[in-house]
Amino acid sequence: MRIIDVHTHPIFFGSGAKRPEVARLVARSRALGIVRMVSLGDVLFHGAHPTAAQVAELNDDNARVQSWHPDFFSSFCMLNPVLGERAVMKEVERCVTKYGFKGIKLEISNNARDACMKPVMEAARRFGLVVLQHSWSMVNLKLRRFHSDPADTAALARRHPDVKIIMAHLTGCGFRGVLEAKGCANLYIDTSGGYPEEGLVEYAAEHLGADHVLYGSDLPIRENTVTIGRILGARLSAADKQKMLYGNTARLLNLN
Repeated sequence: MRIIDVHTHPIFFGSGAKRPEVARLVARSRALGIVRMVSLGDVLFHGAHPTAAQVAELNDDNARVQSWHPDFFSSFCMLNPVLGERAVMKEVERCVTKYGFKGIKLEISNNARDACMKPVMEAARRFGLVVLQHSWSMVNLKLRRFHSDPADTAALARRHPDVKIIMAHLTGCGFRGVLEAKGCANLYIDTSGGYPEEGLVEYAAEHLGADHVLYGSDLPIRENTVTIGRILGARLSAADKQKMLYGNTARLLNLN
């Protein structure tokens, strides 16, 4: 089966940024059947609250990786929504017009329910971008001020039904996260996050539809053979597995 990995960080805390390292990553990935990766950037290198200059630096690094292997990498524009509308719009426009980025990556600068998300969603709408929101089950934890719980990401999707949103980290969101996402036609979930949990991929397919589940590894934090096996080992049809591994992301990002 051909595979697109929708959730990767080829550069991670500064490591993996050299051209030979990237070439080795591409070779290893192709050997596993991965034909394309979505590179989300070194999103935590400058901490949870990067400046505008630091955001631009990380996106430039991401663009350089993409330029070395344009037939393999597609990139998302990392943002800090707290910087405000002007900074958000300026950086998104730069990443789209200069580098051809396909989406927006949001990490832990704020919660997905915050008012500062409005310009981000407007930028996504204006440039036709997909938004990938870091999500993890954070109920009753103080960190929820910066981390988005699945309920927060689902609320964002319901407020902006004309923007395609990916809820990151199926394993981190869990069975409850799947139920939070249920009924949102514009909301997808990627399969990254933690060790495989029996029955979770099948549960997501049952409640969201196989068309709304995307393969993601969270490389290099997680290893591709294990994360691919999460889907190949699921009790699903071959057609549904191929949708998750390749077809859904290809369609969502116009990669065919």
